[in-house]
Amino acid sequence: MAAPATKQEGFRDCRDAWARTIEDLAAVDPRIVAVVNDSVGSSKLGGFQKAFPERLVNVGIAEQNMVGVGAGLANGGKIPFVSAASCFLTGRALEQIKADIAYARFNVKLVGQSSGVAYGELGPTHHSIEDFAWLRPLDAITVIVPADAWETEQAVRWAAAHDGPVYLRLSRMPVPDLAVKDRAFRPGKAEVIRSGSDVTLIGCGTTVHLAVLAAEQLRSEGISARVLNMATINPLDEKALAAAAGETGAIVTVEEANIRGGLGGAVAEYTAGHHPVPVERVGFPGFVVTGSVEFLFEHYGITAHGITAAARRALARKR
Repeated sequence: MAAPATKQEGFRDCRDAWARTIEDLAAVDPRIVAVVNDSVGSSKLGGFQKAFPERLVNVGIAEQNMVGVGAGLANGGKIPFVSAASCFLTGRALEQIKADIAYARFNVKLVGQSSGVAYGELGPTHHSIEDFAWLRPLDAITVIVPADAWETEQAVRWAAAHDGPVYLRLSRMPVPDLAVKDRAFRPGKAEVIRSGSDVTLIGCGTTVHLAVLAAEQLRSEGISARVLNMATINPLDEKALAAAAGETGAIVTVEEANIRGGLGGAVAEYTAGHHPVPVERVGFPGFVVTGSVEFLFEHYGITAHGITAAARRALARKR
């Protein structure tokens, strides 16, 4: 199975959950405002704008100003959700995110829409696969990558209640709901989707359900694969990583991002310094070729088949 396709039955767009949730929250908390860069439609904030026209600020295509306005609103006691395409939000306004939000620790919620390679054929200028590497060093910012619609709603609610800067990374590509009983959203804690003892598959965002499919394929081969949903990239759940390294002895990471500085880089950093085990990273190696979302996922092995192949490589390296 390749990318989360746009028309698959049972798949949901996480942006719908985001839009519905922020409207619900704003209805009971007048401090919640939205700031956009001429992106009302792509942020799915049409309903919010209609319900709360005086609480949506559209700065136009001026991302640095947008982040600055968000910081000012937070300094004035508001809870701003600054929403834009993640490639432009984190790329063009990185200095403002660093100085105006992270350094000042202002209560701003950055919402990166259409992340990863969701824009497909528009190419590297519109891909957002470097954002993890840019934002992870800014330790004041909690970085969350919801894996499905349920987790998106929970993350938005948590962000609104949390006193501090947050980056929510949302995709426009529909994904299936994860089949996990008695779920509880816990920022900074990995979610165990499946137990396993031979290898650990760690995904985030649009790749988690692919890791689950890979685990099912590996089981048919007699390989027991643990699956973790590492929805919080910053801070990383080091306790879960230590358990994965110690109990399974091999790790595969999978992400819709650059493996240099992303989830794979973070896991490799931790394991190299604390629990050395084989780590195979599935993701993008750098700038990617131009093509559809489905083509890009297939081309770079971000598929159940690609993950199982990486798991076999990791297992072959186990001592």
